[in-house]
Amino acid sequence: MRTPTGDLSDGPAEELGRDQPVFGPEIGEFEHSERRAAQADGEGEMKTGTTTVGIKTADGVVMATDMRASLGGMVSSKDVQKVEEVHPRGALTIAGSVSAAQNLISTLKAETSLYETRRGKDMSMEALSTLTGNLLRSGAFYIVQPILGGVDDEGAHIYSIDALGGTTEEEYTVTGSGSQYALGVLEQEYHDDVSVDEATEIAAKAIQSAVERDLASGNGINVAVVTEDGVDITRYKDFDDLL
Repeated sequence: MRTPTGDLSDGPAEELGRDQPVFGPEIGEFEHSERRAAQADGEGEMKTGTTTVGIKTADGVVMATDMRASLGGMVSSKDVQKVEEVHPRGALTIAGSVSAAQNLISTLKAETSLYETRRGKDMSMEALSTLTGNLLRSGAFYIVQPILGGVDDEGAHIYSIDALGGTTEEEYTVTGSGSQYALGVLEQEYHDDVSVDEATEIAAKAIQSAVERDLASGNGINVAVVTEDGVDITRYKDFDDLL
């Protein structure tokens, strides 16, 4: 293939600027991505400041979130479901921009359904985590920091996925503005032989600790228990129902 020459600098290429790569954009370099990222940090975007928790057990995973969404300095909603089923045996928590998170969840649901239809089997959790990371790296979902949890033929999995698509498999993890408060509880309470019931109580304690100190977290808790039988999501307005 012939290397493009300076002759291409006239016309449209000149408008793009000489520092624009010829064979672009690369992943994460979509047009106006920096401006869109800045807008996602603006005061006019509804966000889940939030606290989300994911815990792996031998028999499945437990994921929990608070239920508050904010708009600038105001509580815009007291009843937000921040954990959703995205796979027959997998769920995703959300922290960050509500609109981007809703779009991400819709995309993952569609992709896992297409995968099952085409191949006759469910997508593995490793493949789903890779897909989620790739979608976030594309720059199309500013700004979302999810936790992905699920069960496949290899067992239970919890993945921490940062806003730029970095993916790490963990025993337990947290995201959101109340992370530091929740993480202290997990560090103290988690152990290798934790059961699903114990993990549910630990997750509730972690969310409750964050709600006590983080202004962007509150108004109850959503708990998702994922096992080989599927995803069960339950809403609680009162922590006493779990503790």
